[in-house]
Amino acid sequence: MECDILDGLDQVGYSGSLDEKTLSAACEQGFNSQEFAHVCTWLSSKLQHCDTKDQKSEIPDDPEKAKHELSKLLKELFCPYKGLDGELKTKKEHLKILLFLVSELQAMQIITSKTVKDTKIEKKISPLQDLQAICKVLKLPEPDQQQTTDLFSSIENEVKVLLKKVPEKHTGKPVLKESLNSEQWRQLEKINGVLLADYECRRRMLIKRLDVTVQSFSWSDRAKAKTDTMARAYQPKRHSLTLKSSISLAHLLAAREDICHMVKTSSESCRERTACAVNKVLMGRVPDRGGRPSEIEAPPPEMPPWQKRQDRGGGGGYRGGGYGGGGGRGGGGGGYGGGGGGYGGGGHRGGYGGGGHRSGGHGSSGQGGWGRDGGGGRNQGGRGFKGGYYQR
Repeated sequence: MECDILDGLDQVGYSGSLDEKTLSAACEQGFNSQEFAHVCTWLSSKLQHCDTKDQKSEIPDDPEKAKHELSKLLKELFCPYKGLDGELKTKKEHLKILLFLVSELQAMQIITSKTVKDTKIEKKISPLQDLQAICKVLKLPEPDQQQTTDLFSSIENEVKVLLKKVPEKHTGKPVLKESLNSEQWRQLEKINGVLLADYECRRRMLIKRLDVTVQSFSWSDRAKAKTDTMARAYQPKRHSLTLKSSISLAHLLAAREDICHMVKTSSESCRERTACAVNKVLMGRVPDRGGRPSEIEAPPPEMPPWQKRQDRGGGGGYRGGGYGGGGGRGGGGGGYGGGGGGYGGGGHRGGYGGGGHRSGGHGSSGQGGWGRDGGGGRNQGGRGFKGGYYQR
């Protein structure tokens, strides 16, 4: 929590000398510490200046009055933490109060930095301010008491004098060699606005990727113990990165022909400050993992291709099967050329064209003999276990 408070104080513009140990010790003592009372007073005064519509309570220097005013201020800001009820507060409660005041000031600064249309307020610089800046750089008198023609003549003469002091090809030739009218300048303004919006989106994405990458370094158990050290080293550099680009049409007028010379990012001049020991490590050959769209085969069809119907043995009829078929009603499968016999006859082991087991009429038993139409007639199973050689 201490690091979050210190980062927030840096963002809102606090110029006091505070570090993690000093803040922790100040929160232990509360209003008995001058550092804690000074931070609370400073935050209260900043909230007072930001919110011009609703006047907030200011914290005095007296510790007793400061406790009362801070409790009143927290109630006005609808703080979720309770006010200062007792004489002493814990370190954790003091840290929560500071974190709440810092977050409130951050939100207040964001609100006041926007207009009614929710757009950023752009500070318009008048032409007089531009002339004053030019005269300050060229060490000329203020342009208030001079005529416009005399002022530009003196500026031109001073620029020519300075150009003679520099080498011959020091400045180079300008890229924009033709003068533009007002309509062309307006078109360039629109183009520049579109490019600035595009670059802002790219910067936002790159900064977010940087934040996520740095945050991933602290996931290991070894790095968790050094989270505060990493934050102190990273946050100052992170806050120096801005989303908005500062490129304007003035850069177009000041651009020279050398800007057209494209320098590769892998050139020696660019790699002087970006080279590191990791770049010198060469990786060996790695296996090809594929994944190219042109090498991916189409999946097999879900349905098999249609084929012509093949002739197969049919099912048995009411009184017997066909060629290799089953028997009739209640009849079993027969042998070569036919099924079981008549009513109730099952074909167990039918002979050549003969009925099988119980293939004769009612009462027959055993296995049919070599009779052409089955062994035995009605109620005649032949003699013995096997049917006789009776032919019909």
